[in-house]
Amino acid sequence: MTKQVITATEDMPLTEVIELLVKNNISFLPVIDGERNFLGVVTEYDVINYASSGEADRTKVKEAMSRQVVHFSPEDDFEKIVNECLTKRIHRAPIIEGGKVVGIVSRRDILRQLLNLYSH
Repeated sequence: MTKQVITATEDMPLTEVIELLVKNNISFLPVIDGERNFLGVVTEYDVINYASSGEADRTKVKEAMSRQVVHFSPEDDFEKIVNECLTKRIHRAPIIEGGKVVGIVSRRDILRQLLNLYSH
């Protein structure tokens, strides 16, 4: 799990999201409110969809984000996360605790864990 999470807010313009995605070499951002509560995610796909129509500078995250998102808790075991990611073709998902984003799990994180398991 990646614990250093870069986030977006609902009122952020998509042009700022583009900058964050490119600058940090990431593919999605959890969206949070002023109290850091998890609201959803905004993905590369969401941004490209609006940007290709010429609307990214006038579109706020709340218009493009997904609110129904598969997420996990820190207590979920590795096998559950792997199975969900495989069956639902999930590339990355937020880790939520007490309504707040505490991390991100990605396929790369899963690969790192598998490497550790098979290296011993």
